Amino acid sequence: MLFDLDGVLADTERLQWAAYRHVLDAFGVDVGLEEYRRHWIATGQGPEYACRTYVLPFGPDELRAEKARVYSSLLRQGVAPCPGARAALVRLRATHRLALVTNSARAEVAMVLEQLGLTSLLHVTIAREDYRAPKPAPDGYLAAAAALHLTPRECAVVEDTQRGVRAALAAGMWAIAMPNELTVDNDFTGCVRRLGHLDELTAELLETIGATPA
Repeated sequence: MLFDLDGVLADTERLQWAAYRHVLDAFGVDVGLEEYRRHWIATGQGPEYACRTYVLPFGPDELRAEKARVYSSLLRQGVAPCPGARAALVRLRATHRLALVTNSARAEVAMVLEQLGLTSLLHVTIAREDYRAPKPAPDGYLAAAAALHLTPRECAVVEDTQRGVRAALAAGMWAIAMPNELTVDNDFTGCVRRLGHLDELTAELLETIGATPA
């Protein structure tokens, strides 16, 4: 059983947005939440979009690096879990091997998981440094399956974005959509289930779609 981090287990999307806004403000750019969710959350190509649209004096990688510095500072001030996140991990850990797969850097992931008390509930954590191409490429999810000693078809993935779903499907895994208010209109074509709350994610549900128990 594989989970995304931002927007699924941790309520960090608005912190990410605030970090980008802080960096871009110095260049007279104010990215609104609607713009952010369409170009950053849904596609994962926000820095490329910003550099192109606003003709910034640096590239996407530099923008990501500056944002990471601000984001780390915001994380240290505190982060909240998504509703039902901890309970879902506790519930499923009794029957399934659990992994986290995220585009976030390892240092950020460690900080979030420690604050939320989730570290010990996961068998495997796959961060951005652990694979080659980020979502929507399947690399992170394939790395997690290998670490769990499972085939892709034995794995189910919980994602809140269309790019995350595309990554799961490209990896040959079962995709479960768990949209939030920022991703509710994303394209979740190909998902076997769409959840309204993580409380709906049970071992019984996973049995119906072929996800392998521990």
